[in-house]
Amino acid sequence: MLRVAASTVPQAPRRSFRQWRGARPFWGGLLVTLAGAEILVTEKAPLPVLMHIGLQGVAGYLVPTVLLLCGLLLLFSPAQRLFYSILAVLLTLASWLTSNLGGFLVGLLLGLVGSSLAFGWLPDQPARRRRLRRRLPD
Repeated sequence: MLRVAASTVPQAPRRSFRQWRGARPFWGGLLVTLAGAEILVTEKAPLPVLMHIGLQGVAGYLVPTVLLLCGLLLLFSPAQRLFYSILAVLLTLASWLTSNLGGFLVGLLLGLVGSSLAFGWLPDQPARRRRLRRRLPD
C-alpha cells in the first residue's frame, strides 16, 4: 500500500499561487473587483431600495462595469497598475453620483481602499523577514 504524506501534496499549488499573488497588487485588485461587483449588484436592487440611478441609467451600469474590469486588469496586468488604480479611484468617486451612493457606501469604501492598495504596491520587493532588534548594552 502506497502512502503519500498529506503535507507534501498541496504545497506545490499553494507555493505557485503565492508566487503569482506576490507578483501583482493582489489585495488591491481583489477589493476593486469586489467593489465593482457590489455596486453593480446594488443597481439590480428592487425599486423601493433603489435611491438614484442617474444619467438615464447608462452610467449607473457603465461605471461599476468598468470598475470591475479595472480590478481584473489590476490582477492580470500588473505592469499598468498606476493607470488602473487612478482610473479605479475616479470611477469609485463617480459611483457616488451615478449608482446608489456608491453601492450604499460599501462599494465606495472597497473601491477606495483597493485602489489605494494597488497604487501603493511596489513590484520586485524582497521578502520581508521579521527582524528582532537587539538592545545594545549601554
